[in-house]
Amino acid sequence: MNRASSSFAALTTVVLLAILFGSGAVVYPGFASAQVVCNLLIDNAYLVVLAVGMTFVILSGGIDLSVGSVLALTTMVAAWLLQTAHWPAYAVIGAVLAGGVLFGAAMGVLIQVFRIQPFIVTLGGMFLARGLCYLINTNSITIDDPFFTAVSQAQIPVGGAFVSPGALLALAVLAAGIWTARYTGFGRTVYAIGGNEQSASMMGLAVGLTRIAVYAVSGFCSALAGVLFSFYMLSGYGQHAQGTELDAIAAVVIGGTLLTGGSGTVAGSLAGVLVLGTIQTLIAFDGTLSSWWTRIVIGILLFVFCVVQRLLARGGAFQR
Repeated sequence: MNRASSSFAALTTVVLLAILFGSGAVVYPGFASAQVVCNLLIDNAYLVVLAVGMTFVILSGGIDLSVGSVLALTTMVAAWLLQTAHWPAYAVIGAVLAGGVLFGAAMGVLIQVFRIQPFIVTLGGMFLARGLCYLINTNSITIDDPFFTAVSQAQIPVGGAFVSPGALLALAVLAAGIWTARYTGFGRTVYAIGGNEQSASMMGLAVGLTRIAVYAVSGFCSALAGVLFSFYMLSGYGQHAQGTELDAIAAVVIGGTLLTGGSGTVAGSLAGVLVLGTIQTLIAFDGTLSSWWTRIVIGILLFVFCVVQRLLARGGAFQR
């Protein structure tokens, strides 16, 4: 699937988002209010950050199943350091972000040096991170640190509505991801590896270092998402973000990124996150449907977008 086909897939996602949101605005009073739109970003800020990291991983032809567990581990470590070790908030945030980078880079080394499939390595990382959560504490740890509480309660006015600091930080990470993917040598190398690793190596690109860096970026985004989730929930818990890795993958695929790598955009992943958030909001406004309908609809959308990707890929091959 070439860049034009990827853009078409992302455009399809935007059209789907517009249809979903327009339908909600027609059926449910107040659905189209500015605050509902802002709430989509507030409630899904952590998922936007996860999706940015996951986009780079999938663009390189890999997968990262550990992101939800690393998020949960981050909340647990942050809560323990704040409440038990009494570390200052800035030191806690710095420590968990560094830990996320190291965790991701370690998985990248295993994948690159030992040539183990990313699925297996990151599955192991998922179990390891989730298990470490319960070594810290089997129960939820409440966070009452003044800085975390202040950030959790902060409301930044936007027109007649408000957003959270976490939502603005997520948008900043998104902007950085878009710029990195489009305008840096690292981003171009990621696309090249996902398109054809052998060709990228023959071109003299730093394939090994880039792959390790991709998983380090994913680990950083997972830890940062964990910090945002800590702000949002004001707690650390081993059961936080169960299944979130699948939500991140779904958002990236629905956003038009090819699962086999080499084609897609970071901006498209934002559209994918907003589609998932809009589905959840529609179900919440309806009030009669089970929350499990969110999973059902997401599953159907994944099937549809995977089929669309295959058709676009075949069409591009036929044209060549």
